[in-house]
Amino acid sequence: MTIGRTLLPLLCLPLVTGTASQSGVRSVAQPVELTRNGYHVDVRIGGHPFTTYYFDPSVAKPYAFPLRSAQGTVVTRGFPMTADTAGEDHDEPHQRAMYFAHGDINGFDFWGEAAFPTWSDHSASTFGRTVFRTLDDIQGGADGGSLQATFDLVAPMGTIAEEIQTYRFAGDEQSRIIDCAFAIHATRGSIVMGDTKEGTFAIRVVKALDSPPGHMVNASGATGEKAIWGKRSNWVDYYGRVTGEDVGLAIFDHPRNLRAPTYWHARAYGLLAANPFGLKPFTGDRRQDGRYAIPAGGSLVFRYRVLIHHGNPSQAGVAEAYEQFAAEK
Repeated sequence: MTIGRTLLPLLCLPLVTGTASQSGVRSVAQPVELTRNGYHVDVRIGGHPFTTYYFDPSVAKPYAFPLRSAQGTVVTRGFPMTADTAGEDHDEPHQRAMYFAHGDINGFDFWGEAAFPTWSDHSASTFGRTVFRTLDDIQGGADGGSLQATFDLVAPMGTIAEEIQTYRFAGDEQSRIIDCAFAIHATRGSIVMGDTKEGTFAIRVVKALDSPPGHMVNASGATGEKAIWGKRSNWVDYYGRVTGEDVGLAIFDHPRNLRAPTYWHARAYGLLAANPFGLKPFTGDRRQDGRYAIPAGGSLVFRYRVLIHHGNPSQAGVAEAYEQFAAEK
């Protein structure tokens, strides 16, 4: 088990001002608008809906839904937020469109949800909840927008820690980008992040991006679940054809994150998750110990970038886009 203090300060994430097109011409960043309405924030880029961030305390965890490409194509699953999308799988209802959660924090499951107990292999008394406390910042701008929210990590006996989620949104005529920072603060005593495959920063993609009919590839060029699940990589990309658009979605792991490059809980059925903790299940070696202890008063921070792009990873320059992200301090 690794013991550590603050791994990375919660830095101001730089906004992207545009991405290079296939012709090499840099696209112009589009304005971003954020509007709060009760327990959600709507995000519009270039005047068009991009996503909505939900943080209703009655739901087990916050999430963003749906994610759309620059052309407006929805690239994430609708269930369980909506149940009427034709052809969608209704498995794993705790896997929301985009979320941050871990299946073992001090022995409590923040990945699964008590509302869907049959999809977890433990008693209802061990579910945790990520409960909204405050919306600390929300702002739009000519080339990007951001929000930050604070949550309590609540176990059945009470709050065990604090979590701060920070997002910055940007886009141009070809792409959409979300820069994400997740900070877990051990404000109520020490915290242990357990060794489980159930975690941690995740996106459930639309069925057309399942593999097959879609494709999954990582930074080393490995393809398919067998070559990607449980392996380490700087990034993983799911791409394919969705409602007439050739589109892809990638998650980038920042090189200063814990155990970078991260392990991937990446499934052919459409789950794409970065997880640095599940060493035993990922390696198949029971001598491995992926637990990480955050001492009382300490913090653990993760940074990721989500890139939604037109075309396949080569056409979109995903490898080059990762290098740009990795160079950011």
